[in-house]
Amino acid sequence: MLPDPPVQLPDPVAVAVPVFIVLVLAEVLAWWRGARLSYETRDTATSLSLGGLNLVSGFLQGAAIALLHPLIWQVRLFDLGWAWWVWVLAFFAEDLSYYAFHRVAHERRWVWAGHVTHHSSQHYNLSTALRQPVFSAISLSFVFWLPLTWLGFHPAMIAFFKGTSLVYQFWIHTEVIRTLGPLERVFNTPSHHRVHHATNPRYLDANYAGVLIVWDRLFGTFVPEDPADPPRYGLVTQIGTFHPLKAAFHEWVAIARDLRTARSWREVLGYTWGPPGWRPDGAGHTTAWVKRRAER
Repeated sequence: MLPDPPVQLPDPVAVAVPVFIVLVLAEVLAWWRGARLSYETRDTATSLSLGGLNLVSGFLQGAAIALLHPLIWQVRLFDLGWAWWVWVLAFFAEDLSYYAFHRVAHERRWVWAGHVTHHSSQHYNLSTALRQPVFSAISLSFVFWLPLTWLGFHPAMIAFFKGTSLVYQFWIHTEVIRTLGPLERVFNTPSHHRVHHATNPRYLDANYAGVLIVWDRLFGTFVPEDPADPPRYGLVTQIGTFHPLKAAFHEWVAIARDLRTARSWREVLGYTWGPPGWRPDGAGHTTAWVKRRAER
């Protein structure tokens, strides 16, 4: 059994949802009044729909995944408790876990199939932050946080910082804020995250940060935004639809279609766990292929 936390921790996302909606509406109003923002009515409706579906599916899959944490808790390495320094360690550990998940989500197709929904918009605004996966547990994204419980961080503490990270990442989905000076060295900012959402070859698979950009700088995945190369958003191959369910599941459908053509276990593994765009003949539109083509 999990011990109860000493205080009842709030769900940061649930608390912030009304604020999210108000800020999106304010940005849409500014767009209607002529501000130079990247909005499209159907695209925004799709993002809001996917945000709602994510809340519903997230509740169901969260309840199921929560059953794993008590099991892992029984074999934890340490009893870390609730001291102030444990909170500090938990913040950094959760942020590093998010970096690991986010990087794998772009480098391995099975995990990408869940995450791709978030990148399917060709616009970059606050509503894009709400375009979240549906039933992302299928992609096994939850496994990246399980080691924290094994180390001895209480699951309630992990959930709190995971929610805090998601709330933080909402406001960086904007083109209104250009740079934040010295803060750009430490924190994930709108400038850094615009790079992450861009399809420009030089920007692909970069800036995976949640809250702290230091992980990207440390592990060699940081790319600064270049005013001479403005970000172009969406996917390398755009999905060409505003249908929420197609935006949510199109990559799963593509995986199933590719698996029907697989002629060996190598191809099965390539189509599921290779980089997105992998093809047996090496001609698929992977990040490496796109970058090589751009350099010619």
